[in-house]
Amino acid sequence: MIEFQKVNPISLAVFMAVAFPSVGLAAENGFVEGSSATLTARNYYFSRDFRDVPSMAQSKQEEWAQGFILNFKSGYTPGTVGFGVDAIGLLGIKLDGSADRAGGKGTGLMPRQDDGEPADEYSRLGAAVKIKVSKTELKVGELQPNLPVLTFSDIRLLPPSYTGASIVSQEVAGLTLQGGQMRAMSHRDEAGDDKMSPWIGRRAVLGVTSDRFNYGGADYAFNANRTSVGAWYAQLEDVYNQRFFSLKHSEPVGSWTLGANLGYFDSSEDGNELAGKIDNQAFYTMLSAKQGGHTFHVGYQKLSGDDGMIRIFGNVTPLANELPTFDFASTDERSWQARYDYDFAALGIPGLVSTVRYVKGDNVETGSGFEGKDWERDLDLGYVVQSGPLKNVSVRVRNVSARSNYRASIDENRLIISYNLALF
Repeated sequence: MIEFQKVNPISLAVFMAVAFPSVGLAAENGFVEGSSATLTARNYYFSRDFRDVPSMAQSKQEEWAQGFILNFKSGYTPGTVGFGVDAIGLLGIKLDGSADRAGGKGTGLMPRQDDGEPADEYSRLGAAVKIKVSKTELKVGELQPNLPVLTFSDIRLLPPSYTGASIVSQEVAGLTLQGGQMRAMSHRDEAGDDKMSPWIGRRAVLGVTSDRFNYGGADYAFNANRTSVGAWYAQLEDVYNQRFFSLKHSEPVGSWTLGANLGYFDSSEDGNELAGKIDNQAFYTMLSAKQGGHTFHVGYQKLSGDDGMIRIFGNVTPLANELPTFDFASTDERSWQARYDYDFAALGIPGLVSTVRYVKGDNVETGSGFEGKDWERDLDLGYVVQSGPLKNVSVRVRNVSARSNYRASIDENRLIISYNLALF
């Protein structure tokens, strides 16, 4: 197995220069000329009500915070081998919150102190060195990967990040090859670095940790980019390994565009089996039909094996029926989804979009002698101001009702106000 942390970036750059002697320059723009920086201000209100489960010690989670995300991306130095730097700065500030409304580890917006109170603020600054030859790029340092086996989980105030190395190659038209190793994770509500733990079904196994998450994958797009296939492998060393296969297709039919998104995960224990035996298979499909401002979706998801879905703790997955409140990924669970999106630009109101969806699950192996069932209804409404002094300010509102006979039922509301400012 290749351990990316042992690869010397300079040696790799020299190797790529020799391996691709006839390639052009790494970048058309220079280090400074190709640089860009954006600042995102995100105001986040989160409320989750557990009132339907009176036996719970904590009946409500509620918090309000302000976040700032600074992203800097340099261009590349001129020449066959180009060098650059990416950096990210994160700052979270508590606006309202308390221990009696935190609930366990909290809402995921702010870190918790030893007394259970949310911290007043937290921050993080990280950078990655990047090296590019032709259409192959190596990054080492602070990373925010977005992969089927490690999906970018920006669902709270600030996004998580990882420390490690990644390489992406697009030398062949339509083919994207990726590989890497993550050594540590900074969670969405923490400033420091931690080893990575698995999430198995509905259970975070925090007593099990690993500092090696290895992955490799390939995606190939063809048919005028209307069809793509993917194959991936991931390993949380000594905990689990995972295979993923995908197929996506989009087909215009008259005034309609039909789409299909299918995926399959297969997970098992790895190496020293620190979390014990692991057995999970997950299949999903999402079909869509779009015409004008209307998009209709139908989804199906089925899990099998002795465990629920496997992932790195603190992350989401690309499963069709995984929602921000319920993931419908428990042991043996099967679920169906109906979803409708509407873009009001079709009515002359650009920037206004809405989503309503309903997911129903059953056949859950609860281990308590009865079949687990659950459902969730989401209503999302978003608007981006198109002009005037508030141009590019976005407002998103989410209202959720989620019910279950084997886990806590939830009523949830989120209000997110964001503004992206291009600094240069």
